[in-house]
Amino acid sequence: MSKKKRPAPQPAEFIPHLVDAHTHLASTGEAAELVERARAAGVEKLCTVGDGLDEAAAALRTAQEFPDVYAACAIHPTRAQELDAPAREKLRVMAADPRCVAIGETGLDTYWIKHSPEDTASLEVQEEALRWHIDLAAETGKTLMIHNREADADLLRVLAHAPAPPRTMLHCFSSPLDVAKEAIERGYILSFAGNVTFKRNEEMRQAAALAPAGQLLIETDAPYMTPEPYRGSRNEPAFIGHTAACVAQARGMRVEELAEEVSATFDAVYGLA
Repeated sequence: MSKKKRPAPQPAEFIPHLVDAHTHLASTGEAAELVERARAAGVEKLCTVGDGLDEAAAALRTAQEFPDVYAACAIHPTRAQELDAPAREKLRVMAADPRCVAIGETGLDTYWIKHSPEDTASLEVQEEALRWHIDLAAETGKTLMIHNREADADLLRVLAHAPAPPRTMLHCFSSPLDVAKEAIERGYILSFAGNVTFKRNEEMRQAAALAPAGQLLIETDAPYMTPEPYRGSRNEPAFIGHTAACVAQARGMRVEELAEEVSATFDAVYGLA
């Protein structure tokens, strides 16, 4: 019997004032087409992210081309071994650009250490790179954008004993509720992607309900984390409305109200306000 084919993803009903706090336009397709489709769905601002030098440079070029797109630049923790002296100098130049609004995504990832150790930077190398990115965020006064996969205790330890950037954002927040509470207490911003819509992730929705206004963002993390009911298909910023609707429901508010609240947080977190 053939496997049932999933429906092609479709944008949610038009919702004004949407934002996408973390996406990968360079990995998702043609930036101009993606931005146009996102605008048609109500998305007014995006932050596109690079996971290495080439993609970070592409993210910055895209931000320079489109007035409603901003960039985050860093080297992903799984590729932390690439953060040599020339790479650090290039990232310093990118970070100084006004269209770069965050240093990220950096952080810790033990999942890929376990599953693909030959292709993944060791935890020691990741931690060294994370500390360097934290220093860069603190020096430039820009938001620190964190990737965390199965590294809660080590991440919280490093962040607690490092210079404090003006803002710390935990992108694609997927940690347990006790970690959410600790992060909120520290003043970190929790950003939720399409996996918050997955049926099994009730605790994630509880975390989204717990985050106070000003400490909550939504994102696509496209081309990954496509929300229900299109899980498994390729994601893009135009689909952020599905995630917004889920988070709004968890918080007991209208999706239009959530969009306005999160748009204001986007501006504050990325220094646009």
